[in-house]
Amino acid sequence: MYVESAPDPALEGRVACLWVQEARSPLVQRVVPDGCVDLIWGPDGPHVAGPDTGPFLAELRPGERLTGLRFRPGAVGGVFGVPVEWLRDQRVPLADLPGVEVRGPADLQRATAELLRAAPEPDAAAGPIAAALRRGAAVGSVAWDLGLSERQLNRRCVRAFGYGPKVLQRVVRFQRALTLARSGLRLADVAAASGYADQAHMANDVRRLAGVPMARLMEAEPA
Repeated sequence: MYVESAPDPALEGRVACLWVQEARSPLVQRVVPDGCVDLIWGPDGPHVAGPDTGPFLAELRPGERLTGLRFRPGAVGGVFGVPVEWLRDQRVPLADLPGVEVRGPADLQRATAELLRAAPEPDAAAGPIAAALRRGAAVGSVAWDLGLSERQLNRRCVRAFGYGPKVLQRVVRFQRALTLARSGLRLADVAAASGYADQAHMANDVRRLAGVPMARLMEAEPA
């Protein structure tokens, strides 16, 4: 069972949701890239799940429960005291990160609010960058609209998202395609609406990011 809920209004500018995952039987949960960073409390204590560039398989035993808080893409900033790119494709115990302490799942929102007050603000351009790429804008066009060179855009994306704009573009396009596919749209129409050259292009990207075809992802419980 996977359930999401809205964060406290004071956090919603930077936090996408709170979530709970419970395993009623042995479970291998496929986590796919979404541009986000999560703070998670599990059986082994709290850890940070960095921005993924490929699938991650989380194994849960019957009765195990994960409680998480998901930052919006580009919104984590310096909350965890290390550059976001250091967390890329990593699951890092909170104890290994400097100056961060959370006592239990009930403290997630309170502790996050305290961390946000002490941390530097994220790049204000992060949201517009992700939104433009999600709409299908080319990387060069996004840089031009922001008055940046492509090299400057790359540096700012790495600092904000943990990877460059071309990876971010693939991730947000994939997430849009997954949402449309789950709505019941035909896959050929999903590919066109999401900005892929064709359905084969989408299929290749989905396999690279998720490790399985789109049909398998549509069958699985979201996470």
